[in-house]
Amino acid sequence: MKRIGLLLIILCLTLTGCKKMNEKDVLKEIQKDFDKSKGYELSGDLSVHNHEEVYQYRVKVSYLKDHYYKVELTNTANNHNQIILKNDDGVYVLTPSLNKSFRFQSDWPYENSQIYLLDAILRDLERDEKTVIEKKEDSYIFQSSVNYPNNSRFITEKVVFSKDLKLKKVKVYDSSGIEVMSMTFDSMKYSPNLKKQDFNIEQYIKEETEEQTEESGVLEDIIYPLYVPEGTKLISEEKIAKTNGERVMMNYDGEKSFLLVEETSDVFQEFTIIPSFGEPYFLMDTLGVMTENSLSWSSNGMDYYLVSDVMSTEELIEVAESITGIISMK
Repeated sequence: MKRIGLLLIILCLTLTGCKKMNEKDVLKEIQKDFDKSKGYELSGDLSVHNHEEVYQYRVKVSYLKDHYYKVELTNTANNHNQIILKNDDGVYVLTPSLNKSFRFQSDWPYENSQIYLLDAILRDLERDEKTVIEKKEDSYIFQSSVNYPNNSRFITEKVVFSKDLKLKKVKVYDSSGIEVMSMTFDSMKYSPNLKKQDFNIEQYIKEETEEQTEESGVLEDIIYPLYVPEGTKLISEEKIAKTNGERVMMNYDGEKSFLLVEETSDVFQEFTIIPSFGEPYFLMDTLGVMTENSLSWSSNGMDYYLVSDVMSTEELIEVAESITGIISMK
């Protein structure tokens, strides 16, 4: 009888109808898998929505505990590739096509939500006391709030794990419930064969100096922001020749004054690391640099620099978005 009773208990525990896993049970199991691993590798496709347009990116992530990250982002429309690298020396944003990298002393990625990082997604789910879970036949679906300090439009997320607790999909929504971006994962592997050397900047310096790409050229078109704060207008515009191209400086004056600089991108002959303040900022088609009063980025062979002493970070982003014609996320 005792043996039959034990078999019945084991059988009951294996049937989904006998014990319903609640939110904390599932999160504990996912967190347990993460905690006992040495790291992970993920890959998938990122989609960013802006009204009628959708921007597509191929993403590959490598993570080695406790603070080694490599995120490779490739714009599938123009094959523009950039890499976020975090190691003992800081955070780097590498742009191979320009043969350069920015280096930061930054808390990235711990302070903000990150749609392509498993550990950041788990922090979102654990942080939000109102996180809810829905169980379907082949998946667990979580809904929680997100934390994008510089983009208040990003409000909630839906996270899908497979029945074997592997990350499958993340969708982020605005306050109206409209999808603004999504990430579909096609590969997830715990404890990959990674070493600290895989996150060294030197390997990229060696690789990228061997391959020279495009050259700087003429500034054919000046791109004016479609959004300018009320009470602010363009008062001066100056075009300047530089060694390998051209630069234009636009001064906007008024209640929300700002300076906008556009110039043809320089492709460095030797790999160059540029020490920077602030932190990496993802402007959808490119990774840029954000500080409290400035935003800079490179896109389609152009460098942009936007700075203001009186505008908030969100106001700077709004102007930048109107220049590139896309939305942004951190």
